[in-house]
Amino acid sequence: MLDWSAIHRAALPYEHFLKTHATPSMRARWDAIYGRVALKPDQRSLLGGFTRGMPVLCLAAGWCGDCMNQCPILDHFAGAAGVVDLRFLERDQRPEVRDELAINGGHRLPVVVFLSEDGYEVARRGDRTLSIYRRLAVEQLGSTCPTGLVPPGGSALAASVAEWLDEFERVQLVLRLSPRLRALHGD
Repeated sequence: MLDWSAIHRAALPYEHFLKTHATPSMRARWDAIYGRVALKPDQRSLLGGFTRGMPVLCLAAGWCGDCMNQCPILDHFAGAAGVVDLRFLERDQRPEVRDELAINGGHRLPVVVFLSEDGYEVARRGDRTLSIYRRLAVEQLGSTCPTGLVPPGGSALAASVAEWLDEFERVQLVLRLSPRLRALHGD
C-alpha cells in the first residue's frame, strides 16, 4: 500500500515541476494554455468557498500534451481555492506510483489522486475528461460514434475546466460530509 501523504509531500508545486521537467519549448506550450484558462466568477466563488484541506497529487510529464492541456486548469483551481495543495509527480520518477495509477493497463497522463487532509485517498481521475474523449470519438470513430452520446462541438478548454471543476467540487463535498472529518473538525 502506498503512503499517499509521503508521496504528496515529496511531489513538486506546479512552477517547480515545470522548471524541473519541461524544456523551454514545452514550457511555452504549458504557458500558452495557462494563459487561456479563464475561470468564471461563479467558478472562482465555488472554489473560494472550499473549506476542507484537499491535498491533490497529479502524475504528469513535461512532454505530455494531455498534461499541457489540463494541468494548468488544476493550478488555476488551486490558486482560487486556497485549501487545495496541488503537487505534481513526474510519471517515471516513481515507477511504483506510475504502476499503481495505470489506467486500462497503460501509463496514461495526467492522473490525479485526491486526498483527505489526513492522507486517505478520496478519488482518482484521469487521463482525459469526457469532453476530450467525445471529441476524439468524433475524430476517430466518426460522427456516428456507436455510443450515440457525442454532442455538438464547443469550447474544448471551457468544457475541460467545467468537468475538472465538477470533480474538485465532488471531492470537496465528500470531505465536508465525511462523518470522520466532521467529528474531527466539530462541524
